Amino acid sequence: MNKSQLVEHIAKNNDMSKTTAKRVVDSLVTTITQSLSEGDLVQLPGFGSFSLSYHPEKQGRNPQTGEEITIAGQNKVAFKAGSKLKSAMNE
Repeated sequence: MNKSQLVEHIAKNNDMSKTTAKRVVDSLVTTITQSLSEGDLVQLPGFGSFSLSYHPEKQGRNPQTGEEITIAGQNKVAFKAGSKLKSAMNE
């Protein structure tokens, strides 16, 4: 399912226009992104939680030249599925 299909599905199931549904989806994505960028944990009970995980810099190797390089540290987004989502996938 892509974003436009999600918007269409939300609009249909909630008797709202696609424009309103698109604003809801955009607002949800923006809010989650902003909260994560501020270091907050985003929990959606039953669905799951989004969090940031910092991965420190490490040494790597350029596969073409064999030269050692330093890979910069970075934040990565982690998602942990909630109990209702897990059980729905295993039915």
